[in-house]
Amino acid sequence: MEVKHFAIVGAGLLSIAGFVGAASGADLPARTYTKSPAVVAPVYDWSGLYIGLNGGGASSRECWTITSNAGVALAPTPSEGCHSATGGLVGGQVGYRWQNANWVFGVEAQADWANLTGSNASLTVLIPATNRTKIDGIGLFTGQVGYAWNNVLWYVKGGAAVTDNKYSTFFTATGVVYNQASDTRWGAAVGTGIEFGFAPNWSVGVEYDHLFMGNPNVTFPASNIAVTRSDNIRQDVDIGTVRVSYRFGGPAVAKY
Repeated sequence: MEVKHFAIVGAGLLSIAGFVGAASGADLPARTYTKSPAVVAPVYDWSGLYIGLNGGGASSRECWTITSNAGVALAPTPSEGCHSATGGLVGGQVGYRWQNANWVFGVEAQADWANLTGSNASLTVLIPATNRTKIDGIGLFTGQVGYAWNNVLWYVKGGAAVTDNKYSTFFTATGVVYNQASDTRWGAAVGTGIEFGFAPNWSVGVEYDHLFMGNPNVTFPASNIAVTRSDNIRQDVDIGTVRVSYRFGGPAVAKY
């Protein structure tokens, strides 16, 4: 009888314990879900002042047409022929860019020392002679519009260009120069490039530019062995460069 009494009491205690446990569980707050931290994506900022170096090669198409000889205008005006003045160039650039969302706008000045030379036999003289062009300086003053994919920037540019030129004509057999002249001419430039930001403030890129330098008239003064003459000299220049720039702007910023 005593054993039976303890069994009944034990069963009652277990029932009470289960009830209390259930009640306590019901009083606990529901488990809250913790969201994982947001992924931070770095965004390259192209805004700021930048300076840099560039180098590459260029080719200039030069076409000479004689318009006067010894002060006498010629009609029609015969062509003396064309040649390409080719060579290398090296220089620097300075500019400023500002970025709005993915769009990048900028202005830039570029100056390069050049060594472009070329020549052809003149088609208008009785004694064989050669016309030669040498370009020793090129400058660009342009505006830019670009689109950025984070640290990759593609842009187009356009504006003004200037070239410093020397022209000469010499006897082909002896190399003796008998006419020479020079000019600094202004024209227009268009170009495009792609740039890669490989560090917060450093970028490297490649660029192509075409220069429309017109067809001005160049006067060759008389020398002790030749009379004065004038030529229209048409010039177009194609330039390809590799560029490295340092930007004085903020580092890449985080975007959530």
